[in-house]
Amino acid sequence: MFTSQDRLTRAYTEAKRISFDNRSKFILFSDCHRGDGSFADDFANNRNIYQHAIKHYFENDFTYIELGDGDELWENLFFKDILEANKSVFLQLKKFYDTNRLHMIYGNHDMVHRNPDIVKKHFSEYFDIKGGKKLPLMPDLKFYEGIILENAETKQELFLTHGHQADFMNYVGWKINRFFVRVLWKPLQIWGIKDPTSPAKNYRELLKVERKIKKWIADNKNLITIIGHTHRPHFPKPQDKELNFFNDGSCVHPRSITGIEITEGKIALIKWFIDTKDDGVLQIVKEYVENPESIIEYQSV
Repeated sequence: MFTSQDRLTRAYTEAKRISFDNRSKFILFSDCHRGDGSFADDFANNRNIYQHAIKHYFENDFTYIELGDGDELWENLFFKDILEANKSVFLQLKKFYDTNRLHMIYGNHDMVHRNPDIVKKHFSEYFDIKGGKKLPLMPDLKFYEGIILENAETKQELFLTHGHQADFMNYVGWKINRFFVRVLWKPLQIWGIKDPTSPAKNYRELLKVERKIKKWIADNKNLITIIGHTHRPHFPKPQDKELNFFNDGSCVHPRSITGIEITEGKIALIKWFIDTKDDGVLQIVKEYVENPESIIEYQSV
């Protein structure tokens, strides 16, 4: 039986490698949990914030990397319902895809996307209502368990994965958890009852997952590792000599989304949210939760 450490090592060993330098720009989001627009859809509240943010990143030449659980395929039986409810979002992601600036990682809630045939079925085309015909969406899209960003000059690595490898029931037993969420907790969620299978809503499980991932980082030369899964943003400072454990948070926080930006050789934790101007007009704005830090300062051991 593989341990959580074995699973993380395999994700690292088999990861897609992407070369970058100080001119590269990446935005990392995870745990969007894009749903069907129903009352149980946690993403629906932040859809406009998210869409505004990714439009900004596309127009400013960022590469988009999603660290898993992008689509809520536990609560929703059919991907077509998610696509219909979020067609404008997927068409925005298509712009990244068409310019070779889109990279996807699967998590436990979209684990089915480790199967290329299912990915092709879900993303190959969409129905254009205006034209009355099917059009290509992202026909050659691929999902990975892990991605490694490797600095072309320094060879420093950043390992990106969802993080559910450290969560037995959400990795090995994900089909069991999916059954309970789909059959039991989705209806109860409408009434505010929390899903106990989720580490984001179970503090004890959250700490257990983070502890296992930190052990793996410590055993692997303090490799910079960025995850999602627990929905809890975490950003170590180089001067504090912490383990190089990062979490980009999620896109289903109440009234905000968080992510990680990598630009000009620096890394930062950001938040997008709705704010009010002095005249009362609402606007979507970005702020730094943690200011940019030079990536090279995060030393391995």
